[in-house]
Amino acid sequence: MILATTTSTQDSGLLDVLVPAFKEATGVDAKVVAVGTGAALEMAAKGDADAVLVHAPASEKKYVDSGDLVEGKLVMHNDFVIVGPSSDPAKVKGLKDLNAAMKAVAGTGPFISRGDDSGTHKKELELWKAAGVDLASIKSREETGQGMGATLNVANERNGYTLTDRATYLAVKKNLDLVILFEGAKPLLNIYHVYLVSPEKHTGVKAAQGRAFVEFMVSAKTQATIGNFGKDKFGEALFVADAGKAEDSLGQ
Repeated sequence: MILATTTSTQDSGLLDVLVPAFKEATGVDAKVVAVGTGAALEMAAKGDADAVLVHAPASEKKYVDSGDLVEGKLVMHNDFVIVGPSSDPAKVKGLKDLNAAMKAVAGTGPFISRGDDSGTHKKELELWKAAGVDLASIKSREETGQGMGATLNVANERNGYTLTDRATYLAVKKNLDLVILFEGAKPLLNIYHVYLVSPEKHTGVKAAQGRAFVEFMVSAKTQATIGNFGKDKFGEALFVADAGKAEDSLGQ
């Protein structure tokens, strides 16, 4: 079966653990196509995937409403953080207000954007809008068109700021001089859902295998794996396992 997912689940190393476990549990081989959330959702709309694991709830809704995505389940969350050089020329550290942090970055730069229609890129655009920042007014904003790991490397080279999911940052931070400068605001929650691509709408979808993956992701064993993932290597879990929780309770 084909799983369309995001670069952050790939870059964090989580799928390197879950895909073999899925094969062991079900006998099904999952071919992972790790792209931005926007591209993963488009794959679903074309029937080019059997299941998707994505993190842009506002964008996902369109594909649920169109009937391309069915049987969606909440899987896990982590959060987005603003990282930048420890010298912090924009003086973001210590700010309590997310909008103030975004404005500070906009006025100083450089800000390195994914620019790839991923869940992270969508979140970045949401945050500028909420802060009342027009993209054209940002002192220096550069789009990489690449995944999170690569974008962090560019931000590192440029001594710039970027928005990253915490999991990817923790997975690669040993190679970076970037530090977390802003975290913890509710809009920075990064929520992941898994869906079956509709076999009614897309007749080529491997429904049994796709459904098996959805169920696997919310099973007690997988949820325990997700909740512990990263503790041994990073001293903290990279994701919070959320199956069965009410979504509005997250981040409380």
